[in-house]
Amino acid sequence: MSGYPVLETERLILRLPEASDLDGWSAMNADAETMRFIGGTKSRPETWRMLCTMRGAWDIKGFAMFSVIERATGAWVGRLGPWEPEGWPGKEVGWGVAPQFTGKGYAYEAVVATMDYVFDVLGWPDVIHTIDAANTRSIALARRLGSTNLGPTRLPEPFQDAPVDAWGQTAAQWRARRN
Repeated sequence: MSGYPVLETERLILRLPEASDLDGWSAMNADAETMRFIGGTKSRPETWRMLCTMRGAWDIKGFAMFSVIERATGAWVGRLGPWEPEGWPGKEVGWGVAPQFTGKGYAYEAVVATMDYVFDVLGWPDVIHTIDAANTRSIALARRLGSTNLGPTRLPEPFQDAPVDAWGQTAAQWRARRN
């Protein structure tokens, strides 16, 4: 993985997805409540394709979501980070955390590191988070990050019928808040 970023926080390591992440990723993708707002449950073969898509996007776009690993145990926590597939409404930092790791502040900790990365290293001028209006936990995280609701947006196929709002902020807003 030489040349690819690895972000480290107090409790987490954010690195490129690896084949060894499949068990954790598949378990998360099989959980109906976790997947309710992020595309619905997925089978293990579908998850494999998602993992490969994320890994491949690193080579094609130069960024994609990270696998989040708990430092203390080496456990796969979730996947989150920069994301902008073809037709996406903007440069997104998105998140998905396995149910056994929710409520520990891991998503916030990892997203803060990722927001610093997209603004300071990738040079993004702004960022969005696409969130269903009923996804109160993700809305709370977006607000905690300092993002505001920019209004309804539309995702490309196969998610074109998913009602989502774009939450977001500029790099200047992020930096002002961080200082």
